[in-house]
Amino acid sequence: MGTAGSSTDAAAAERRQLINVAYRLLGSLAESEDAVQEAYARWYALPRSRQDEIVAPGAWLTTVTGRICLDVLGSARARRERYVGAWLPEPLPDHAEWHHGHGADPADPADQLVLDESVTMAFLVVLESMTPAERVAFVLHDVFRYPFAEIAGIVGRTPAACKQLAASARRRARVARAPVTAAVRADVVRQVKEAWESKDIAALVDVLDPAAVMTADGGGQVGSVLRPVEGAARIARYMVAIADRAPGLELLERSVNGVPGLVAQRAGVVVTVAAFDVAEGRVTRIWAVRNPEKLRAWS
Repeated sequence: MGTAGSSTDAAAAERRQLINVAYRLLGSLAESEDAVQEAYARWYALPRSRQDEIVAPGAWLTTVTGRICLDVLGSARARRERYVGAWLPEPLPDHAEWHHGHGADPADPADQLVLDESVTMAFLVVLESMTPAERVAFVLHDVFRYPFAEIAGIVGRTPAACKQLAASARRRARVARAPVTAAVRADVVRQVKEAWESKDIAALVDVLDPAAVMTADGGGQVGSVLRPVEGAARIARYMVAIADRAPGLELLERSVNGVPGLVAQRAGVVVTVAAFDVAEGRVTRIWAVRNPEKLRAWS
């Protein structure tokens, strides 16, 4: 028989795992925090006798968090349609970055996140293309190794149907190409930074894949392109035009979602966080997050 408070202590210890699950499901720190808080609210609303009956509080909380995230993803479709321009996931700073000069609470959600390949911007953008049920089945099974029998209880389908959902999601996520080392990524990002700082269009075109795509998210709060910019030459001209319009912009090489990226700041305030996808020594995708609400962890 559990000692008094043991089930509650076990539940409280699950917070880190739940934040990691929710961020991968939602792509938003703020929404992840809300989902996890709601799951805990439901746990603490249970009568004590019911809490003590639950053998695995972590599994119970994960199931509830998964269902909450599924609901949020369902309603996100409609919200995204009203969103001004492209919607991008919320970028994550490195843990050291998050703590730097903030006196941050160790319970801050960004600090709870494990930065691995399942939180890179490239991966999160692929997750955005999935249906809510596919995303939940794929993330819980392929990233967190949850059995389909448990996932079935979250998405309200049979284990066999959940297996199909994950397989369908996996096909979308599979991009057959050579892996890129962190050193190569860092070198390519540095080339972008130097060419951008010197407003060298030819050098930018050289480091961009001819079919590169740049997507910006200003959320209607700051100026940014509403549609993706396609092609190396157009992206290079756009980047130089931004530099011309924003004197005093300082570019810093920073970890963005666990991989090399760039942060632009003016007067010490972060105004843009850029993530990159790299293949064969060139940039194939740029995701530039400018919506101030998504840059709070960087402030």
